[in-house]
Amino acid sequence: MGELRGRFAPSPSGRMHLGNLFSGLLAWLSVRAAGGVMVLRMEDLDPDRCKEEYAAQLADDLRWLGLDWDEGYGKGGSHGPYRQSERTELYAAAFHALEGRGLIYPCFCTRAERLAASAPHRSDGQAVYSGKCRYLTPEQREELAQTRRPAWRLEVPDREVDFLDGVQGFFAENLLRDCGDFILRRSDGVYAYQLAVVYDDGAMAINQVVRGRDLLDSTPRQLYLYGLLGLTPPEFYHVPLLVAPDGRRLSKRERDLDMGALRQRFTPAELTGLLGYWAGQLDRPEPVTPAELAGRFDWSKVPQTDITVEGEW
Repeated sequence: MGELRGRFAPSPSGRMHLGNLFSGLLAWLSVRAAGGVMVLRMEDLDPDRCKEEYAAQLADDLRWLGLDWDEGYGKGGSHGPYRQSERTELYAAAFHALEGRGLIYPCFCTRAERLAASAPHRSDGQAVYSGKCRYLTPEQREELAQTRRPAWRLEVPDREVDFLDGVQGFFAENLLRDCGDFILRRSDGVYAYQLAVVYDDGAMAINQVVRGRDLLDSTPRQLYLYGLLGLTPPEFYHVPLLVAPDGRRLSKRERDLDMGALRQRFTPAELTGLLGYWAGQLDRPEPVTPAELAGRFDWSKVPQTDITVEGEW
């Protein structure tokens, strides 16, 4: 694989919270333990939710904890720009290349139509797109375009895609049955996460992706996109989520767990020790620096199942 190139790619749509930090720390530890290159990319595709003030605060929170980076936001590098909002022309080129091969089509379905009860659903309850607009005639598409701006979907084959995840093990998904044709560009013109993340990781030569387990089932469709775009896929490590006692995933809405509250409650070493304990790298929570933790980092000790955050820790 050569030199390890990892990344942390948060969305600057609010203050970073405990769950974001857990994934970010594991990505950093893996890179630093291997003497690799760490990249910080801002995934600010959504212009309505993502703001520069959040990006600047996020970078400050990482520095406070002791998580540095070699390329990316505020530093530059040879694979920039490192903000997705500045990479639109690159996504457009990839999009039009797929369009020229007849692999994408306009979808005029409303959100209500996509989530209709009659649509097939996966085991986790998410609707699988029915493929309704795939079979529209040119005349039908032209008529619908008079009143509605379409999103654009990638047509997927009836094919199983599998891979070996560094934490979760073997995972497979049938693209057509378990996912369906998926969106590459929204109806407002914003390029979708699936296209942007694949293009960026491929173009930035990222060869290890560490992220939350909630994105595990996105990986087969992303692997399919890597192949279509002629890009080399990375190795994937999908880490457990931090969840509340009732099973809810921690989110930015829970302000007592965001970095503003955490910085008042913990020192950087205390917070790192707590996260390191949850990640299986320490026998008990105790103050430790990220650099010290990197010296003993072991992927085999990271748990597969989600971690419940409760009590006073």
